[in-house]
Amino acid sequence: MSKMMMRKLAMLLLVGMTAGGLLGCENDAGPAEETGKNIDDAMEEAGESIKEVGDSIQEEAERD
Repeated sequence: MSKMMMRKLAMLLLVGMTAGGLLGCENDAGPAEETGKNIDDAMEEAGESIKEVGDSIQEEAERD
């Protein structure tokens, strides 16, 4: 085989192994990942609450 053919084969194998690795662990959420998701959700809710308070303050300021 030529060097070019070997390189293409090696690249194909590397891409295949990477894709297989990513697909293999896609559905396995461990405790750290679950905790991170919970933190993200809590931060998003806190941000929405802060925005609502800011909107309320702005509305009150505009009434005066």
